[in-house]
Amino acid sequence: MRIFKFGGASVKDAEGVKNLARVLQHEGTENLLVVISAMGKMTNAFENVIDSYFYKKGDLKEALSFVESFHHNMMDGLFEKGHEIHNKANFLFGEMSGFMAQNSSEDYNYVYDQMVGFGELLSTNIVSAYLSEIGISNQWLDVRDYIKTNNSYRDAKVDWDDTQKQITENLDTSKLNITQGFLGGCNNETTSLGREGSDYTAGIFAYCLDAKSVTIWKDVDGVLNADPRVFAETELLKEISYTEAIEMAFYGASVIHPKTIQPLEQKNIPLYVRSFEDINNSGTCVGRGKKITPEIPCFIVKKNQILISISAKDFSFMVEDNISEVFKKLHEYKLKVNLIQNSAISFSVCVEDKYDRYEDFYNNLKKDFIIKVYENTTLYTIRHFDDEAIEFIKKRGEVIIRQINTETAQFVIK
Repeated sequence: MRIFKFGGASVKDAEGVKNLARVLQHEGTENLLVVISAMGKMTNAFENVIDSYFYKKGDLKEALSFVESFHHNMMDGLFEKGHEIHNKANFLFGEMSGFMAQNSSEDYNYVYDQMVGFGELLSTNIVSAYLSEIGISNQWLDVRDYIKTNNSYRDAKVDWDDTQKQITENLDTSKLNITQGFLGGCNNETTSLGREGSDYTAGIFAYCLDAKSVTIWKDVDGVLNADPRVFAETELLKEISYTEAIEMAFYGASVIHPKTIQPLEQKNIPLYVRSFEDINNSGTCVGRGKKITPEIPCFIVKKNQILISISAKDFSFMVEDNISEVFKKLHEYKLKVNLIQNSAISFSVCVEDKYDRYEDFYNNLKKDFIIKVYENTTLYTIRHFDDEAIEFIKKRGEVIIRQINTETAQFVIK
């Protein structure tokens, strides 16, 4: 089995869907399972629907109209008028509206998972119908029947034993299978694996199917040594190891989801990152024992960071007991730590506030600690740095903190 994953950029419009079909025709459809994300920026649009449903009821009709119009326009660009796919889409929109009318839960995370996944359900139904329309036989799968999780909504944990059982017993590998990324199922409720979790979905299926390979199709040539949206000059990395991919994902490289690598590494399944715009390009291969090729500095950027410097009010050392207290609070308020630096009397962390909990964290800690804060900073990480790379980054602003070890240099810049 081979696993392909196509993200939202690959199906952002009708031409993108047609190109996806061309990729499948070029690569062959035997022994293939295809994971597809919501179309274009539709996850953001569905999040807007959810926010309107919860907080801005007056905006809900317009938010719903936007996602409905997008998908109907998409279908108009792919099918003749009156095609049955319109009925399927209308059924899904009706199902979502029915949930909103009947829902009594005030748990935002639960409601989020029940609604946001309609983006993936719509995209995969449209792509599956288009493939059938042009003569590519395929089977549409509801991923919630296969990937089983706990009920930690918006960050569900995979039940590997049950997932393995469902995939082994129920998936027909002789057919081209089309399914959704990002989603799971728990007791007839929809769960999600975390934002950008479609890569992880591909990794889960690959692990359970002992797949030959996973290919993530992107709008870039492969894994680059820097984000082309931030840096004018970038270079393709032709090979990297699983370890290097995990390191880059940990530091914030967006091309591979952090959870994706682990199941692949366990079974030594190679991961390819390729361009859906240049299908003759072999892209990047991620595998066991691969040396980074070419061996050049790799730049990773995380914007909108908060640098927090914490010290004791009595001017005592920052040691295990008070650092432990700080970490408990970081965990409690769900602040993701991207850099740590410790001195005798201060403890500094660079964090991102994904859940808007920083103010609560600050107010809780300021009773016992002196806190100095730098907001709206940028964290630059350089893997395999050299002197030229360091000087290049230092010119991008005022360096507040630097941290350098054997392979990695990090700079927090204001």
